[in-house]
Amino acid sequence: MIAEEPQIDPAKVTEFAHALETELSRLIVGQEELLRDTVIALIAGGHLLLEGVPGLGKTVLVRSLGQALSLTFARIQFTPDLMPADIVGTNVIREENGRREFHYQAGPLFANLVLADEVNRATPKTQSALLEAMQERTVTVGTETRALPVPFLVLATQNPIELEGTYPLPEAQLDRFFFKPLVPFPSEDDLLEIARRTTGGSIPQLEAVADAEAILAAQRVAREVPIAEHVLRFAGKLILATHPDRTELDSVRRYVRFGASPRGLQTLVLAGKVRALLEGRFNVAFEDLAAVARPALRHRIFLQFEAEADEVNADQLIDEILEKTEKTSSRP
Repeated sequence: MIAEEPQIDPAKVTEFAHALETELSRLIVGQEELLRDTVIALIAGGHLLLEGVPGLGKTVLVRSLGQALSLTFARIQFTPDLMPADIVGTNVIREENGRREFHYQAGPLFANLVLADEVNRATPKTQSALLEAMQERTVTVGTETRALPVPFLVLATQNPIELEGTYPLPEAQLDRFFFKPLVPFPSEDDLLEIARRTTGGSIPQLEAVADAEAILAAQRVAREVPIAEHVLRFAGKLILATHPDRTELDSVRRYVRFGASPRGLQTLVLAGKVRALLEGRFNVAFEDLAAVARPALRHRIFLQFEAEADEVNADQLIDEILEKTEKTSSRP
């Protein structure tokens, strides 16, 4: 007889999420929206792609998350000469008892939290080494397929594509990232606070607020949050409206090359469930989907060259889609 998993109080998940946000804010100044997106992705079990110019604390955030969770942590510095075997591992020859045999030497992917630092500085061949790991949570070397630790999250940082020495991430890999938060430049007050915290005699040391078991329990609870049919249909309309051949918006027809994939819908719904928990509710509302739409969809909408020429970005189109869809959606 299989024992049933113990029921977890949703309030415990809310408490854990707020404790994690509070702990991260001891080291990360401001960036409340970024911290919230990071916690949502963690509880949803999704990978995170942080984009911003160098020096804004992207790597510090990911390192801080590793300190605030009792999980194994690995850092991979992506460079143009990095090879796939440097990430997933390789078979090496060892001599034992006079015999030479192949032994698998695991790569840094075998950790709960993997920081892929400046992921778009590696060549597309090396970037593709992450595809299987991010989707199936496994690594195949030769004929052997090995499971990665649970939970497993890739937290990648990338520089804007306009910077020197960067390669655009393949669409298939972008789609595997749950969220793509943008890291904005801090305000004047935040800049001063950063200087106070980092140039003084001591830097705050974060304490662990959760372990792997607590995170997995939170992920199970998040998936159990109910979503009404009309709210789910609203999410579906948002995804369809990102496609040029399925929308009524002239701007989408003009500027969008490809719309969001079904993974975009999965992300919207799951992220909406987590946000509802963080807001103290056990049901998904329209406002939850609207709040997560930008980080969930901005990297899944691929624009035409004309959009860049007219200085139109994905966030502007998402806002327009939200406004149009909210007007045409109502309770049954």
